[in-house]
Amino acid sequence: MIKKTAIFILMIFAQTGWAQELFKEEEIAINPVIDGTLTVPVEGQASSLVILIAGSGSTDRNCNQPMMKNDALKKTAHELAENGIATFRYDKRILKMSRAQMKDEDIRFDDFVEDAEAILDYFNGKFDHLVVAGHSQGSLVGMLAAKDKADAFISIAGAGQSIDKILVEQIGKQMPQLKENMQTAFQEIKENGSTSNYHPLLESIFSPGLQPFLASWIKYNPAVEIAELDIPVLIINGTADIQISEEEAKILHQALPSSELVIIENMNHIFREIKEEDNLFNFKTYNEPQRPLHPEFIPAITAFVKSVEQ
Repeated sequence: MIKKTAIFILMIFAQTGWAQELFKEEEIAINPVIDGTLTVPVEGQASSLVILIAGSGSTDRNCNQPMMKNDALKKTAHELAENGIATFRYDKRILKMSRAQMKDEDIRFDDFVEDAEAILDYFNGKFDHLVVAGHSQGSLVGMLAAKDKADAFISIAGAGQSIDKILVEQIGKQMPQLKENMQTAFQEIKENGSTSNYHPLLESIFSPGLQPFLASWIKYNPAVEIAELDIPVLIINGTADIQISEEEAKILHQALPSSELVIIENMNHIFREIKEEDNLFNFKTYNEPQRPLHPEFIPAITAFVKSVEQ
């Protein structure tokens, strides 16, 4: 009877989280447009802080969007804390802009970089090592912000080519008949800052309100930017990523041969293990927060951060 009671109590602890709290969290406002969560281990003092930068779209600190919840960055933060590594993850400023009813044309790519730099400045001196980890679009944001401000950089599912080439490849696979039109439209944006020469089916990409942001993003070539980093760099990509292929990671690695390249078998864009060769199944996981992270993902980041600390 006593044994059964003890088991019952442990089950209650597990369900309430009491038996699993290996980290603690604090909400921090860096400035009027940056709110985030600092996650630190409960035991011991973390030497390193990993600043997690989310990908494109209206993405919050957990890697979630209005119609998509996967908690990829939240899970990453919690599991890194369990390995003795602190993290700071934050909502993209675009979320606050939407709530304030600001327009798309009010934002530029460099705003994201300035936000990441502000976070680095805020935590400067508070940890022994500052590591920037950018996911997808956040990879380019992170590598630009990391220059002269971070001790190391991690690219997670980051593109090696400029965004116009990535989008032409992605959309071209789905609608090959529009590929040439996209190339023309992007070229006009590069040369003139805007375009009206695009197919109606591409309105979501080339709407006039988005073009200033596209123009500010296109000017950066990730392969050129990463080559300027004089700090330890880790490049991670998964073979099941149907948004950013592993070839993009290889482009980054070729641009900076001193970087460490880790290609994780069967990992998709949101760090989950996907063995099925089915794109619909792959995308389905973008709304499955209960699904665990790929078992090789956190160990790869942990090993890199620990090597930076030595």
